[in-house]
Amino acid sequence: MVTPLPASDSTASLMDGIYRYQRHVYDASRRYYLLGRDRMIAELDVPPAGTVLEIACGTARNLVAIAKAYPDARLHGIDISAEMLKSAQATIRRAGHGEHIRLAQADAANLDTEALFGISRFDRIIFSYSLSMIPPWRHALWQAADHLAPGGEIHIVDFSAQSGLPGWFGRALTVWLGKFHVSPRLNLETELALLAAKAGGTSRLTSIYRDYALLGRVRRGPIR
Repeated sequence: MVTPLPASDSTASLMDGIYRYQRHVYDASRRYYLLGRDRMIAELDVPPAGTVLEIACGTARNLVAIAKAYPDARLHGIDISAEMLKSAQATIRRAGHGEHIRLAQADAANLDTEALFGISRFDRIIFSYSLSMIPPWRHALWQAADHLAPGGEIHIVDFSAQSGLPGWFGRALTVWLGKFHVSPRLNLETELALLAAKAGGTSRLTSIYRDYALLGRVRRGPIR
């Protein structure tokens, strides 16, 4: 069991400041460079009536897509930003999934899903371009693992090192991402392997789009 970190009001304020206005154009602009999200969703393989939690759900774009792909799944999302959750709620209402997706404001490093949703463990937990924005990202990842059901999986899509792309592109992207406090987690493979070993399961990390992004997965083994 990973002990939660104290809730960070400063992080919540920072994210609210970044997204207070950007949330209105977030989906329209990010569709061009948050690559691999739909592939991650297609590979979730949510079990019948399974539970799904998205950490840092943003505008709920992914949750709505998951609701369409897995109509009987029970979906939940958390975000530290109250501003982003305004957009998430609007997205869900427009899509007609108000009764099927539950949202809550919460810190990924201080996670208590039993208090938030009355559910202690989930079949699938996803991080979509969020680990690179969470300062205590390792802690958030291990907290998520504590909330996995036996046989459950964590799915991740996030930025990689861009090693297969021109050097100027990688440098420009790094500068751009820095404006939004985004830092690719280049030692993610090691962290996933450690997590899988502790959980008695397996891990996998795949580079996509010439190492522009990474798809990661950790599967939890049976609880002994």
